[in-house]
This record gives sequence, structure tokens and C-alpha cells, in this order.
Amino acid sequence: MDVLDLPQARHARLDRRGGGALKPLDPRLLRTASAARALLALGAVVGVAHTASIVAFCWSAAGSIAAVIEGAPLDSMGMLVAATAASVIARALTQAALDALAARGAARVKSQLRRRALEAIDRGGSSALGRRSSGSLATIIGPGLDAMDGYVGLYLPQLILTAVATPIVVGVLLVADTATGVAVMLTLPLIPVFMVLIGWATQAMQRSQWEALQSLSTGFLEVVRGLSTLTIFGRQHRQTARIEAVTDAYRARTMRVLRVSFLSSFALELAASLSVAVVAVSVGVRLIDGAIPFALGLFVLILTPEAYLPLRLVGARFHAAADGIAASDDVLDLIEGDGREGGADAPPAPTAPLASATPRDGETHDVALALEGVGVARGGRAVVSGLDAAWRRGTLVAITGPSGAGKSSLVAALLGLVPAEGRIVLAGREVPAEERLARIAWAGQSPELTAGSLEEVVALGSEHPDPALVARALALAGALDVPLTTVLGPAGQGLSGGQAQRAAIARAAYRALERDLDTIVLDEPTSALDAEAEGRVVAGLRSLADEGRLVVVVTHRPAVVAAADEVLDLAAIAAGSERWGRDARAPEVIAR
Repeated sequence: MDVLDLPQARHARLDRRGGGALKPLDPRLLRTASAARALLALGAVVGVAHTASIVAFCWSAAGSIAAVIEGAPLDSMGMLVAATAASVIARALTQAALDALAARGAARVKSQLRRRALEAIDRGGSSALGRRSSGSLATIIGPGLDAMDGYVGLYLPQLILTAVATPIVVGVLLVADTATGVAVMLTLPLIPVFMVLIGWATQAMQRSQWEALQSLSTGFLEVVRGLSTLTIFGRQHRQTARIEAVTDAYRARTMRVLRVSFLSSFALELAASLSVAVVAVSVGVRLIDGAIPFALGLFVLILTPEAYLPLRLVGARFHAAADGIAASDDVLDLIEGDGREGGADAPPAPTAPLASATPRDGETHDVALALEGVGVARGGRAVVSGLDAAWRRGTLVAITGPSGAGKSSLVAALLGLVPAEGRIVLAGREVPAEERLARIAWAGQSPELTAGSLEEVVALGSEHPDPALVARALALAGALDVPLTTVLGPAGQGLSGGQAQRAAIARAAYRALERDLDTIVLDEPTSALDAEAEGRVVAGLRSLADEGRLVVVVTHRPAVVAAADEVLDLAAIAAGSERWGRDARAPEVIAR
């Protein structure tokens, strides 16, 4: 099987064809990026000044030319010549201001969107990567946002100028010469009609081009990730041909998009030229008949193309910015989805006020974690439903079940990373989702280590790292074989898979010890360990529980399950049965 044919590589090819035509201006952009709103407002102000300079230039230039042709003395033309020169300078300055505003606005919009997108991914955690591959996310945040230069830096300023300049110029033409103004109003709609027709014809091609880039990026990343495995099985050379084929297909799509862009520009130019020709013939006939003064006729002839120019340019730049428009759609989807799984179909986060969990009869209130009717949905499907449980301090809990049973989803809900139904109560108080990460020490399936010394990595987030506490955390994680002087590279380079996993466990243990947290959650902490190393880790987890902490471990490993005080089998719950812990303190676990 080719790596480029993996589901992850195809995941980015979202079917959006039912979502309607590409919008000239997505209102979500204005809601998400304040710089976009500022660009529109300031661009409108500068656009009015720019349009005024154009009208002034056409009027003064027509007057100067008419005066020369009519034989007026040169000394009487000083004001007209000065006005022409001033209007030329004003037009150049306002155009420069528009360009500078567009460049600065594009940079600020991209910066705001990139920050919001990263925040959304950070809030979504693993669920964001569950919906999109990391290659797709990297393409959106990198080349995707860079492609918005054409959209925000060229197309939007031209859209603003068109909205401002076209009505002003048409209004001036109506006042100066009603017949010309009416002719322009009748022919002007031809350009938007051509734009809409071309947009309908190219919409699917534009979306396909953007999805092809995502597919290429995702496939290449998957090849790099799996290169060592491919080499072991002697399949690395086949991937070269696959990458060449995908790259060539992307090149062919790019050429088709460019061809359509050139043809669309030609169609818009042709429509504008024919419209200007109609006005020119009308003015010429009336000049011959003497029905219109020469200076006025020259003025409307010079000004008429300016009525069509903004629309021609906005159409051309719309198609030139097609990649940026498609990319902005994905970026805004990512941001407005908030990085969470399920989108609008996901259950809402609990909003109940803080309240105490009810202890069981005969107990003092030492429940570290209680779940009351907890449900979690992933991709619109309920993976955990109506779960009730309560675990006391000093307990080692194993959460088991086959892949897809909802173990990692339940952990994400406990940490507040995905929306969940029901109530999640820590130490007797229902804690809002955004505050749970501060109350729970945890380590995920992937170690996600940073660069630096081992001590810095284990004490990550500590303002004043304690070397003695670091050493104790490493001992609890069974990682005393890793020297404290070890310096890690990016993403924890320098450690084996098992060592990195134990370093992540030590980091969670250090956080629990330093901040005196009641609850520790570990997701598959021993999946990369041999039996001996796993035994040391289990002993450390047992020690943490004996100190009065609740240790919750998601695991498939029999040794960890055997060492647990209580076992929560999600597969048994989903099947409608009950599975109790091995002592009288076992929590009630009910599948509703």
C-alpha cells in the first residue's frame, strides 16, 4: 500500500461543493480579524480621496487639451496645468497610500489569523489532529495563510476601491452628461455578469487546486514519517514515483487554473472595451452635431474608462487570488470550529454552577474525581454515553477497552479539551472545562518533549525547578537510567521511545508533586516499555497512589490492569454490562 494512499493523506480533500459559490467577501473574516475591518474602513476613506483625484485629473486634463486645441493663450492655462499636475501627484500619493495600507493590512490579518488558528489547535489538542492530519494543518497555517497575500493584499483593497469609485464616477458622469451616464449604467452590469459566469465555471477547479496542494503536502509528510519503515521493507523507491505523479498532477492543475485566469481577464477586458466603444461612438456623433461642448465631451471620454477599470481589476484579482480565497475558507473553518471535535454537532460544554459531589453513605468527602452522566461525542458519534463513576484519593484506576471504545476521548473530556455532557467533579467541586488542566497532572500517548536538559524538560512550566524533586519524579517513572545531564534536541531527540515515554511520566509526576495535585491522568504510559521497565513504572504509580493521589491510567497492558485497584472497562459498559473494581471501594459505573 502506498503511503500517499493512506486515509490521512486523503483526509484533507473535504467535499465542499455543496457549500455554495466562493464568496467575494467572507463575513467571518471581518468577525475574526480586526485588521480586516480596519483595512476596509481606512481603505474606503483613502479610496474616496483617490477617486476624487481621478475625477480632478480627467477634468483638468480635458480642459487643458481643449484650451490648447481651441487656441487659448498659454498664460491663461496656468491654473489648468497646475491643477492637472496636482491631481497627478494626488493620484500617485493616494495609490501609494492604498498599496501601503494593503500590504500592512495583509500582514496584520495573516498574523491575527495565524495566532487564532494556533490557539484553536492548542485548545483542540489531539481532537484537532483527529479531524485533520498534521500535514493539512501545516499547509493551512503555512502556505495557506501566505496565499492570502493575494486575497487580502490585492483583492480586498480593489474590492473596496470598486465599491467606492464606481458609484462616484457614474454619478459624476450622470451630472456631466446624462446620456453618457445612462449608457455606462446600462453596459456596466455586463462585467459583473461575466465575473459570475466565470466564477461558476472555475469554482470547482479552484477548490480542487487548493485540495491538491493539501494532499501533496500531507502525502509528503506521511512519506517522511514512514520512511524508516518503508526502507525496512524495501518500498522506499516506489514512493519516489508516487510523489512525482502527485506533483505532476498538481503542476497540471496549476496550468489549468492559470489558463482560466488569463481567459477570464481577456473576457473582462473585451466587455469593458466594447462598453467604452459604445460611449465613444455616442460622444463622437454628438460632437460632430455640436450637441455637446468639446471640453465636456473630452472629459466624459477620459473619465468613462475609469468607471469600468475598478470592476475589471476586481474580477482579475478575484481569480488571481483564488488560492487565497480557498485557503481563507479552511483557515476560518479551523478557527470558528475552535479546534474542537464535532463542530456544531458536538455536545455543549457543561455550564452548571460549581457544586459539591454527593459522597456515598458512611464516607467522608475524599472523592478526587466523580463523573455524573458524562457523555462524549467524536465526529458526530457518541463514544461514551451516560457514564457515572466516583474514585477516591489513594486509588490506582485502569481504564481499558479496545481501540475506538472512547478511552482517549474520555481523557480529553476530563482535561477539558473536548466538549462533554454531564458533570465532571474534582475534589468535590464541578470545575469548568477551561480550568481542569490546572487541576490535573497528565501525560498523553505521545511524549511531546521539548528541547533542553532533562531537568528542564521534566520541570517544564515550573518557575523554580527543584533538582531533588526532578530526581524523585524520574525515580517514580523508572527513568533513573537516564542521566540528569542528558540534553535533548527538538521534540525530545536523544532519547529512545521508551525513555521519552518515561520522561513524560516523570514530567506529570513532577507537576503533581510540586503543585500538590490530587489527580494524575496517564494515557498509555507503558505502551513502548518492556516488562522490566513497565514494572518499575507501575511501582512508581502505586507509590503516587499510596501517597493519597488518584492515578488514572488508560492502558491495554495486562500488568497495569493487574496492579490497578479498580478497572473501568468501556467495552463492557458499551455492551450494557457492569464491571466493578476488585475491592469494596469500587465505583459505581452505569451505562444508561
